[in-house]
Amino acid sequence: MPSFWYDDPAAHVPRIDPVPERADVVVVGAGITGLTTALLLSRAGKHVVVLEARSVGAGTTGHTTGKLSLLQGTKLSQMLRHQSEHVARAYVEGNLEGRDWLARLCEDHGRPLEVRDAVTFALKPQERSTVEEEHRACQRLGLPTTFVDDPDLGVPNHGAVVLKDQYQLDPAPVLDLLLDEFSRHGGLLREGSRVISVSALGGPTVKTDDGVTISCDDVVIATGTPTLDRGLYFAKVEPQRSYVLMYRGTETPGSMLLSAGSPSFSVRDVTGPAGERLLMVGGNGHVVGRAASEHGHLDGLRAWAEEHFPGGTETHAWSAQDYSSHDGLPYIGRLPRGLGHIYVATGYDKWGLTNGTAAGLRLAGELLGEAPSWATPISRRITRPRGAMSLVSTNLKVGLALAKGITLAELQSVDDTPAEGQGSVGRAGVNPLPVGTSTVDGTTCSVVGICTHLGGVLEWNDAERTWDCPLHGSRFSPEGEVIEGPATKPLKRVGRKVPTG
Repeated sequence: MPSFWYDDPAAHVPRIDPVPERADVVVVGAGITGLTTALLLSRAGKHVVVLEARSVGAGTTGHTTGKLSLLQGTKLSQMLRHQSEHVARAYVEGNLEGRDWLARLCEDHGRPLEVRDAVTFALKPQERSTVEEEHRACQRLGLPTTFVDDPDLGVPNHGAVVLKDQYQLDPAPVLDLLLDEFSRHGGLLREGSRVISVSALGGPTVKTDDGVTISCDDVVIATGTPTLDRGLYFAKVEPQRSYVLMYRGTETPGSMLLSAGSPSFSVRDVTGPAGERLLMVGGNGHVVGRAASEHGHLDGLRAWAEEHFPGGTETHAWSAQDYSSHDGLPYIGRLPRGLGHIYVATGYDKWGLTNGTAAGLRLAGELLGEAPSWATPISRRITRPRGAMSLVSTNLKVGLALAKGITLAELQSVDDTPAEGQGSVGRAGVNPLPVGTSTVDGTTCSVVGICTHLGGVLEWNDAERTWDCPLHGSRFSPEGEVIEGPATKPLKRVGRKVPTG
């Protein structure tokens, strides 16, 4: 399901710059983090190559709700449960710098940027205390929020915390701007080039699935969750999938709204191509690969939107994937066992526009020997007992998902014929490996239903029509091609595609 921002993927012309055998820096991933890092380094005179497995905007940044805000749901109050005030203040400072840098870039180059108040509201009475706690956390960390008992939001509520003068944007022209500026400073981009290995010995060497080999001084991995992971970040972050709907012909709010409970609901207005006001509603997320039905989550979001904003016509529906850390802070910096020359950024917890830009500022600063002051406290984060328990809980869930997947594979038969657009996974009688079979648009395809990252048994995503791993969030097309990592290798095909129409 393409997002509103990129609703015609077929119109995209791949950019495949010829790349040299050597560069100063190779950046893996062309989202907000990768392109910000690449632009800053190229401005400083570095020879930078960006390698993107799919296309600019194909990942999380191109599927975001486009909120550029320091009020991030209930994030700050949750962070203070795990971290010291010193670390939480550094997080706010980094996000402030990221927000303002991106806003200035847009304003300087005439890219659309709209000022809105950000609002975290209590949808249910029991959520009011959570919202009040977030207000106190914001005040404690220097953000000028206000608490409103009965705001007029267009949604029933029980109080809200408000932070004025934040931003909302369309990520597509922002990524285009970053890319244009990067290219103007001599940067090179190669789309459709998936990195499959990075060797750190003797200076990094990067290899891709389309035959490119580049040696360089440093590598930045900006891929949502790190591929080629030497730091076990896949075990430190949890992959989250959430859903977004667009409507025309209904009321729209005057602020950027986010409910405080779980599941959460996000609401904002969007300016359409003809200048009309559209409604965007997002949320109702879950851990990747662990939903009984992704369509069920999407339908639940649809029911909520139509209850509170009736009369609209749905125009778009899509989903996005992001990663949350166990203690609320992103992981940004040198990758362990990368010999000091491989860097990583992940764990934005659905706030990638501010965090991703801040990550770019920090990574470029560290590579240029000018790391921002707020980077040091975050690097020295200390995991309190509650944070450690959260990490243990995350990995216990991974273990349970693995056990559940194996049971599912044993119980289902590969000979079952799936319904149109659906899939099943099961064991062939003499084949020790589960086989996943799907039928999409009249074509049936079978793959070995084992994730090529760490062997998780895949689940069929009935909304996106993909194979999703419940362990660490890797996703594959019906034909087995990698869509999202940490996996870098495709699934093995079983037989041939069979037209069923």
